[in-house]
Amino acid sequence: MRVVGLVLHPERDSAPAVAAVLGWAARRDIEVLGIDAEVGRLNCAAVPVASAELGLRSDLIVSLGGDGTMLRAMRLADRQRALVLGVNLGKLGFLAEVDVPELPGALSAIDDLKFTIEPRLAVDAIIGGQVVTAFNDVAVVRFPGQAMAMVAVRCAGQPFVSYAADAVVVATPTGSTAYSFSAGGPIVSPGVEALLVTPAAAHSAYNRGVVISVHDSLTLEILPASGRLAVEVDGHVAAHVTVGDLIELMPRPGAAHVVRLGGTTFYERARRKLRLTDSAEVPAG
Repeated sequence: MRVVGLVLHPERDSAPAVAAVLGWAARRDIEVLGIDAEVGRLNCAAVPVASAELGLRSDLIVSLGGDGTMLRAMRLADRQRALVLGVNLGKLGFLAEVDVPELPGALSAIDDLKFTIEPRLAVDAIIGGQVVTAFNDVAVVRFPGQAMAMVAVRCAGQPFVSYAADAVVVATPTGSTAYSFSAGGPIVSPGVEALLVTPAAAHSAYNRGVVISVHDSLTLEILPASGRLAVEVDGHVAAHVTVGDLIELMPRPGAAHVVRLGGTTFYERARRKLRLTDSAEVPAG
């Protein structure tokens, strides 16, 4: 490993974690890069570069922040060789592997090759001539005060179901614990290669979601009774669509590669982070 990139939360204090990475890198003659707009606020030895250069040159990208920061790091690693290590500086940090006190141990484990690599699926949304990429989800969302989202779902080239809802969410397994989960969708292991379609606040008779294989095509069509909709990509508005527009969703397995140290399983992390309880659980004795 020769080059490590840092992706920082825009507000949270990342100085102790940055210092830990820089100290580790200095002892191993590893160059540390940071996005110029982010490391400029820190008095540190990271080399400021443009975000595209960081993604291109890094062997490892260390995300210091929450889930939003981790998603940015994964986008920088998309189609590149870099692995991504998530370090949680927030409260939930569902996608992160370690908290700041565990960072030195995590870096040592990477030194000793005591880690596994977890591929993460992305979804490319084709909207007219525009292509946008999400690692969590693509959602078509109604505007407040306007008509609801009326959306037809085509699977494998055939009409499957139409929804009348506040939003229709197309999530990756990574995003199954985000917007889709809050809309009633299932929790899906990142090892599953599929897309989830989940309606939010559905007004139609059929209000269940559907899980679609990565080998089947998936298209959303905006129906005549629909209002104008925003297209949100990982929580950010990327486009607007109206009646007759089509959105083609193309899953891309292995778009990013996340470092896992084996301390916990996905299900343990999901249970702890989402504070899941079993109402049917019978106390011992």
